[in-house]
Amino acid sequence: MSVETIDTAALGEKIVRVLKTIYDPEIPVDIYELGLIYDVFVNENHDVKILMTLTSPNCPVAETLPLEIEEKVKSLKEVNNATVEITFDPEWTKDLMSEEAKLELGLL
Repeated sequence: MSVETIDTAALGEKIVRVLKTIYDPEIPVDIYELGLIYDVFVNENHDVKILMTLTSPNCPVAETLPLEIEEKVKSLKEVNNATVEITFDPEWTKDLMSEEAKLELGLL
């Protein structure tokens, strides 16, 4: 019985590259650099779970953004399934943004 090993680090990098193509519609910065992605989990079945937040609970893309993320991550051939879980604990703050995002938005 051979068990296929999954290179989670390489797959994680591919997932991050996909996440960096998805932008918050109100802010010209991708969701990864904004600090909206809290964690990415990959199991041995190549199922991906993404734990993320939104800039606010009233975010206008609260319905559509998770679906867009799931679809784009599922498009990776190494990914079997993808689900997004939204959390507001901890609440998003500008401190979660990357230096690159802060620079882009003139916050540095």
